[in-house]
Amino acid sequence: MEDFLKTIITNIVDNKEAVEIKRVDGEKTTVFEVKVAEGDMGKVIGKQGRLAKSIRTVMKAASSKEHKKVSVEFIG
Repeated sequence: MEDFLKTIITNIVDNKEAVEIKRVDGEKTTVFEVKVAEGDMGKVIGKQGRLAKSIRTVMKAASSKEHKKVSVEFIG
């Protein structure tokens, strides 16, 4: 699932080498902390946070097979 998220993020940003994804597993939840270059943060979040919300929605749908809640946090 981490590879899936990385594929989505790297296709959005300009500086693909700066993309870092850290996975934090809990008992019932998994948190993905996404770091991108400062100049790419606006592209990942999108206008009024729409793109970030869409990424979170897709990840929640993809995680339904694992029966875990997934959240995606964008760190600048």
